[in-house]
Amino acid sequence: MTDRPVVLLVDDEPEILVALADLLEDSFTILSTTSPVEALEILAGRSDVDVIVSDQRMPEMGGDVMLARARTVCDAQAILLTGYADIGAVAAALNQGRISFYSHKPWDGDALRAMIVQAAHRHRLEGELQTERMLLRGLQQNLRAGLAFKDPQGRFIRINRKAAAFYGRDEAACLGQREEDVCDPAQRPAVREAEARLAAEGKDEEVIAIPAPGGGLSWREFTRVQLDRNARGEAYSVLINRDITRQREMEARLRQAEKMQALGTMAGGIAHDFNNLLTAVMGSLELATDMADGLDERTAHLLDNAMAAARRGAELTRRLLNFSRPRDLSLQPVDVNALLRGMRDLLMQGVTSRRRDGSHASFDIRMDKLAPDGDLPPARTDAGQLELALLNLCINASDAMPDGGTITLSTRVAHLDEPAAEGEPASGDYVVVSVADQGTGMPPETVARVFEPFFTTKDVGRGTGLGLSMIYGFVRHVGGDVRVTSAPGQGTRVDLYFPVHHRQGGASDPREAAEHAAAPHGLRVLVVDDEDAVRAVTAGFLRGMGHQAIEARGGEDALARIAGMAPDVPDLVVMDVMMPRMDGEEAARRIRAHYPGSRILFLTGYADDTILPDDALVLRKPFTQADLSRHVSRAMAG
Repeated sequence: MTDRPVVLLVDDEPEILVALADLLEDSFTILSTTSPVEALEILAGRSDVDVIVSDQRMPEMGGDVMLARARTVCDAQAILLTGYADIGAVAAALNQGRISFYSHKPWDGDALRAMIVQAAHRHRLEGELQTERMLLRGLQQNLRAGLAFKDPQGRFIRINRKAAAFYGRDEAACLGQREEDVCDPAQRPAVREAEARLAAEGKDEEVIAIPAPGGGLSWREFTRVQLDRNARGEAYSVLINRDITRQREMEARLRQAEKMQALGTMAGGIAHDFNNLLTAVMGSLELATDMADGLDERTAHLLDNAMAAARRGAELTRRLLNFSRPRDLSLQPVDVNALLRGMRDLLMQGVTSRRRDGSHASFDIRMDKLAPDGDLPPARTDAGQLELALLNLCINASDAMPDGGTITLSTRVAHLDEPAAEGEPASGDYVVVSVADQGTGMPPETVARVFEPFFTTKDVGRGTGLGLSMIYGFVRHVGGDVRVTSAPGQGTRVDLYFPVHHRQGGASDPREAAEHAAAPHGLRVLVVDDEDAVRAVTAGFLRGMGHQAIEARGGEDALARIAGMAPDVPDLVVMDVMMPRMDGEEAARRIRAHYPGSRILFLTGYADDTILPDDALVLRKPFTQADLSRHVSRAMAG
């Protein structure tokens, strides 16, 4: 014991109190009184008394009566001092649990002292045991996991609310029962197998899927551990039951994000080369059309058909990139409720025009669950991309309801906590736009794949499998999230999370004003691209616009040509980003180091242009002559 035990002495004879104090004061803190009534008052005001040593025969009340009353206000150990004539009272007090020890008068000093030391030690141990029980009970009841202890026969001897609720019972109904007696009958074989593994190995861990009340699955992790055997050789065990559904969902989301990133990297590499090819094809077709006079109808039709096919290829490549790579987005505050109401007719036309099989399914689009306008802040997003996403989702919803039904659009504000994994949306407030249908729904394994590019549940010819991939990429790029809730026969709900827009000051983008500026003429432009076909098309467009075009095959060639043109440098450098040996970013950096005022327009067929400066002007491949003209105007406007 680290501090001195406290002993309360009660005797109506002061001389006895003095003698007892002399015996004990070197090892104990002594309190004393000649009145049993005052002793009860002392005990009511103090909680640190370890032992009460009381005489039996006292005028106000007997010691056994005083100690019985003391039990109602404190848990101190009690020792009764008595003469032989009081042995009956002593026996009654012992039998009723009022006292732990007694001693005759006159007492043996060493024996009494040892008795008090033992009583004080016992009181301290009982206090520590009570504290341990309180801590264990508090831990047990406040754990977020289910916790239970079993005796050697596998019966519950301790169980918290979480564990009992899993079995659909309260704690009292589980105590004394075996796990297989209270669990779902379908789980009994698994429980028996787990108990057998526990007995053989001393520990068992397993994760099982359990049907959730609202459909779908919840995941539970069961950990069984056999505790050390006690002195009698009995083996008790502990059972921990954790709901890891959220963890499994986060792991699945992380795997999905990693898969999307890998696919995006692969798609970017393919798109770079494919967009170069499309630039050459589309540019050549456009130049050929402009150069040819008096084309016959058949030839003109073939050229138009080729251009349309090239444009479809460009759109497919753009979609492939958008699901996982950044793009130019016009981020602005958007009144989502107003946008939805303004789209209702367009959405109705979109879902009804999809009925190509001659059926007469009837659809309705409900918007009666929109948040009140005053409660819904503006969302920070791209209004045009949001409209495309909603149209795509409503079309998907109508396809999931072959016999017709209701598509419900709703809005609300939600708060997301700190992200559980890297790449998850930041904590804060979000505007949530939901699209729900009454369709066939999807099983969990299908929901897990809906954002994969080219994955589709539709019949051949009815979808490319890129719609949800594009939506996923768009929403993640604005800092939001997409969540899908679905179950077979229970329809599907897609929730789009957009960050709340916070007002801030700022000037308008000067590039926007340049869009309407007069296009310059007669510029000297250096065209830098390692692809001969793309370089030829770009130079052809520029010459058709009245500019002088000088061609360079790469970054090193561009530096050499500019050095040969000094002191007259090009008015503008139109340069590809991805080139061998020296890429566009490095070449531009070296050009500006020698000619700080150089104007540079970057061309790229790959969506990832993060290597470029923040203020870089970028034109994405494939492009038309009109696209190039607008960007030249913006570049020359500074």
